[in-house]
Amino acid sequence: MKLSEGKLRRLKALSDSRGVIAAAAMDQRGSLKKSIAKAKGVAESEVGYDMMSEFKVAVSRVLTPHASAILLDPEFGMEAAKARSKNAGLLLAYEESGYDNTQPGRLPDLLPHVSVKRIVDMGGDAVKILLYYSIHDDKNVNDIKHAFVERIGAECEHNQIPFFLEFVSYDPTGGDEKGLAFAQQKPELVMGAMREFSQPQYLVDVLKVEVPINAEYVEGSKVFKGQKAYTWKEAVEYFRRASEVATKPFIYLSAGVDNEVFIENLTMAADAGTDFSGVLCGRATWKNGIPVYAKQGLKALEDWLGTEGVKNINAVNAALKPAKPWYAKMGMEAAVLA
Repeated sequence: MKLSEGKLRRLKALSDSRGVIAAAAMDQRGSLKKSIAKAKGVAESEVGYDMMSEFKVAVSRVLTPHASAILLDPEFGMEAAKARSKNAGLLLAYEESGYDNTQPGRLPDLLPHVSVKRIVDMGGDAVKILLYYSIHDDKNVNDIKHAFVERIGAECEHNQIPFFLEFVSYDPTGGDEKGLAFAQQKPELVMGAMREFSQPQYLVDVLKVEVPINAEYVEGSKVFKGQKAYTWKEAVEYFRRASEVATKPFIYLSAGVDNEVFIENLTMAADAGTDFSGVLCGRATWKNGIPVYAKQGLKALEDWLGTEGVKNINAVNAALKPAKPWYAKMGMEAAVLA
């Protein structure tokens, strides 16, 4: 696998000295606005730009000294980008928050005033796209999504900036995505998406993937609720199989779970011997700071981040010891980091 000089330089900026991506994620928009509004007991319309930006700046300033990079959004996150530590690279989201709910398929859209060139001009080291994806969806829907990813891949290739693709599995029939039946399908859904977007026509550089299980249905996990979809041994095997499917470097997303659950997920990945290349960890690190900010203000949030937030991100960093460098998955030598 060959990388342009620009992509190689920027991937190095996003990773630590080992070639592992230990990145924080703070590109939440609609969900963050909703969470702050709920914690404050106000309408979402009362959570404006200043509040969103202030929260992101605090997270960026306090946590990026402990991260190799941070993922932000161009809508509310540019002040936070300026506030990040000098050691931290910058990923920027290119997609609109949410999806088109006027038709089936959870079709994505791009921010109307952003392009890959503009992300480069903003100082971005990578472009990130979130895509809701199911191998069981209508073929026409998935064809639209495949073309969408191909266009972005070509745009990133032209501008020599890495393309990070995040895909989140869902049920096109509208079933319960937190239920047992969906948990049983999840390994197949995650592996199917990893297999699809590892293909060369998409020009994806790093896959940002869900863990292939739901921990609430893993017998013996910290959050097991009594209904079993998989034993611990079976869950570990799904991690191994998913790792083998990917032919591109991949990193895990925390998907909103609590910090200790995400750490346990990474333990399963390590037990499976997967060659994951790091994480993009968001809410597992900072979500419990939302009510602190909503009720007590900025200073209280900064104090919480400086203690609990830093403890959370350092726990994730400790769990990254078994991670493998992204360049190894690409068949490259350590010399690329020199």
